[in-house]
Amino acid sequence: MRLDVVTIFPGMFDAVRYWGMTRRALESGSLELALWDPREFTEDSYRRVDDRPYGGGPGMVMMIEPLRRALTSARAAGGGKVLHLSPQGGKLDQARIKALANQDSLVLLSGRYEGIDERLIETEVDDEISIGDYVVAGGELPAMVLIEALVRQLPGVLGNDGSAAADSFSDGLLDWPHYTRPEVYRGGNVPPVLLSGNHDEIRRWRLKQALGRTWMRRPDLLAKRKLNKEEHQLLEQYKREREERES
Repeated sequence: MRLDVVTIFPGMFDAVRYWGMTRRALESGSLELALWDPREFTEDSYRRVDDRPYGGGPGMVMMIEPLRRALTSARAAGGGKVLHLSPQGGKLDQARIKALANQDSLVLLSGRYEGIDERLIETEVDDEISIGDYVVAGGELPAMVLIEALVRQLPGVLGNDGSAAADSFSDGLLDWPHYTRPEVYRGGNVPPVLLSGNHDEIRRWRLKQALGRTWMRRPDLLAKRKLNKEEHQLLEQYKREREERES
């Protein structure tokens, strides 16, 4: 996958280029990342990319032309749809990540200040994406969130392709609890089923825990998911066990 990012702070993406899973994806060739600074596409000596908003008000607005030139170059180099990281976009979820991961290339537009001139969004942007109902200083951190989520979907990046399939939200449920050594820690024991070696019972326990956690913490997710017979039975069992512990 190729990702082209338009940003006035390309140095922020060192966190993606030099660390962790995304670094490994770049080194292996699974990911190609290019950064485009709109300041390099200005024509004045101040390399200005923003100006005061028409109508007054606080802050500055990013100008059309430097961004348009940067986007034109990014599309020419990599192609792909232009996604604007914005709190006004549709909320990012795992289903959308999976759909975007099927694209060969994408262009990510990271705005700053009070926003971007609306005429650029209307003419150059294919879609807008929000990572949540809150506001951060710019689109760089949301772009990095999107990049890491996409990279997790690329074949071979995680080492074990089953890891991504087991992530929270991958099947509409939160993840189950995880344990590792030591077997006993400060009076807390690993659930015996995980030590049993019975793979079907382990699968059922994990599914039950995932269903139960989702029911408790994100009932909105569970409401969207049609449970099969086994899942319904496991969820009811989880509820009964919880009531018994609390009684």
